[in-house]
Amino acid sequence: MNKQIYPCLWFDGQALPAAEFYCSIHPNSKVLSANPMAVVFELNGAKFMALNGGPEFHFSEATSFVITCETQEEIDHYWDKLTEGGSEGKCGWLKDKFGVSWQVVPSILAKLMSDPEKAPKAMYAFMQMKKFDITKLIQ
Repeated sequence: MNKQIYPCLWFDGQALPAAEFYCSIHPNSKVLSANPMAVVFELNGAKFMALNGGPEFHFSEATSFVITCETQEEIDHYWDKLTEGGSEGKCGWLKDKFGVSWQVVPSILAKLMSDPEKAPKAMYAFMQMKKFDITKLIQ
């Protein structure tokens, strides 16, 4: 059996605005279906559900979505759009205006962190950052 697994995000009446916001930021994204209770959407081919569940539950940093970026322009795009009305964290973490946590990370980070000679310098550099700066990371 090949069953698809996808996340369901609990919103307090903002499922459709949240889905539309995320679809406006990510390429190849669209709302697949919507009703008063739930919205199913895709972000760059990954399926999500947004539920209008009410005020009982809230998002936390215990769950976050990672966006791996190849260029500084991609980092800037996602960071700028997702922090509009949200808040910046450290080391590439942020919360969007709906309270969902994201990590906007350069793809080169994994390579730097696996190199024993470059890892300490890279780690020191990114610990000083909010939004990742690839140039400073690889200096």
